[in-house]
Amino acid sequence: MGSPEPDRALLDEQIAYYRAIAGAYETYGVEGFPEQEVARVLDELRPYGDVLELACGPGHWTELLLRHATRLTAVDASPEMLARAAARAGAERARFVQGDLFSWQPGEERHDLVFFGFWLSHVPMPRFDGFWQMVARCLRPGGRVCFVDDNLRTPDELVEGEASATIQRRLHDGTTHRAVKVPHQPEELEQRLRGIGWDVEVGARGPFYWGVGKPGRR
Repeated sequence: MGSPEPDRALLDEQIAYYRAIAGAYETYGVEGFPEQEVARVLDELRPYGDVLELACGPGHWTELLLRHATRLTAVDASPEMLARAAARAGAERARFVQGDLFSWQPGEERHDLVFFGFWLSHVPMPRFDGFWQMVARCLRPGGRVCFVDDNLRTPDELVEGEASATIQRRLHDGTTHRAVKVPHQPEELEQRLRGIGWDVEVGARGPFYWGVGKPGRR
């Protein structure tokens, strides 16, 4: 009998990688990243109301979201990332929850906005539809989603070839971890989301892309 989660070992390696790199990891300030444009997109979403941030990482986006959020809940699989985010954004200003987003499920609480930065590309394609179903369950009627990501993959990461969504990343101590990096293309992503019942507009500059939208009617 096969494993109910054939990609579980890969996902565990991905979590282990981000736990190990948490002290040095940043999702902002990457060369070429359109910081002002993305910040403008976030500001135009005001007021956020009740915000859920998935895969909050070291808390950079948490800080930006707290400019407008009435309440904010941030979820991440890495306790090390959560500690950084809480120290950066202020533990008293948000609720920080440890949870593996491939098994975590929302409770009864619903949100006005669900945000995730540099996370969607780490969701394996067989889990893509299920992930978006979970996001929909997190939203109140009229709620919106916003995400930011990139499709950058360096040649040395493509240990299984360019066609594979599995990459390998190396830490400073030389150890390696596999991770998922799906190189979404903006137009294709917009169409894929439309096909599963979402109305999302995806913008891009170079390898970076961002989307804003809501569940639509099929």
